Amino acid sequence: MIPSSFPDKTEMARLTAQMLLEINAVVFNSETPFTLASGLPSPLYIDCRKLISFPRIRSTLMDFLSVTILRNVGFESFDNIAGGETAGIPFSALIAERLALPMTYVRKKPKGYGRNSRIEGVIKKENRVILIEDLMTDGGSKISFVEAIRETGAECHHTAVIFYYGIFDHAELTLTEHGITLHYLCTWWDVLEAAKERKAFDASTLREVVQFLKAPKEWQERNKR
Repeated sequence: MIPSSFPDKTEMARLTAQMLLEINAVVFNSETPFTLASGLPSPLYIDCRKLISFPRIRSTLMDFLSVTILRNVGFESFDNIAGGETAGIPFSALIAERLALPMTYVRKKPKGYGRNSRIEGVIKKENRVILIEDLMTDGGSKISFVEAIRETGAECHHTAVIFYYGIFDHAELTLTEHGITLHYLCTWWDVLEAAKERKAFDASTLREVVQFLKAPKEWQERNKR
């Protein structure tokens, strides 16, 4: 069970960003950009999967995410916690344990044999389900997972993530158009502030990162290969 007292949203965002930097889950590299799932370049990369190997930080962030869900939506608002394959699976299990709820997970696509289902575990018709993931960029994968959950007859109107890019204007609008509300702990802006405080990266790298965060599409166009 989770403790009853927690910092406010702003402080949780600051602490989350610090913890992600502490475990080197965040990498800034403007000289050799990373390639996102979309195929577009980015000077930033975050690997929330690293969290599973750091028990104290993992536990704290799962407490933060649990209380964020409870504060934003309600204490008796869900019947099932679903994780998206693959990064969302461990985090959904940890959240389900804290909230004392059943856990399921959703495949990216049917496995191609047996029942050929995308859902593993049991989601009952008319269950109220929240989708748990590690992070969100533009929301595309969240919509696919939510649609698979809804095909069971269950309700799914919420998704919660540890990290939200927070730089693509259309992302939350796209979720809203599909009847999905996003909950998250921190964004790139929070990580940028924490990086400045810790002097984690040199001034040149931080300037390039700021340019990307303020105008990501323009930066990507300039750095396409």
